[in-house]
Amino acid sequence: QLHLVESGGGLVQPGESLRLSCEVSEFTLDLYAIGWFRQAPGKEREGVSCISATDGSTYYSDTVKGRFTISRDKAKNTVYLQMNRLEAEDTAVYYCAAGLCRQSIIMVVPPEEGSWGQGTQVTVSS
Repeated sequence: QLHLVESGGGLVQPGESLRLSCEVSEFTLDLYAIGWFRQAPGKEREGVSCISATDGSTYYSDTVKGRFTISRDKAKNTVYLQMNRLEAEDTAVYYCAAGLCRQSIIMVVPPEEGSWGQGTQVTVSS
């Protein structure tokens, strides 16, 4: 059964860094791509990054490319999102999800129970 739990959010100043973690249930990383989405107040949810299950290929939205890095540690059943040079526009609730990576939209998440984590707030403000 899928189970994803995010952590690592917080309040930082512009230009600083944060690392988000998404802990998943055992064997999930062998079966599912894991991705990160974010949703800011009044805005639609957007895909941020994805790492594939098969070969670890990574995908990024244009807004975070070059600043964010997604990685995984299979031994710890955890996917990370390293966020550098944070901007006020990065402020949002960040969610991790299990599904399939897609170049154009970052990720497709099937309507499967437990596909989404509960979210973690990231606030970038001076």
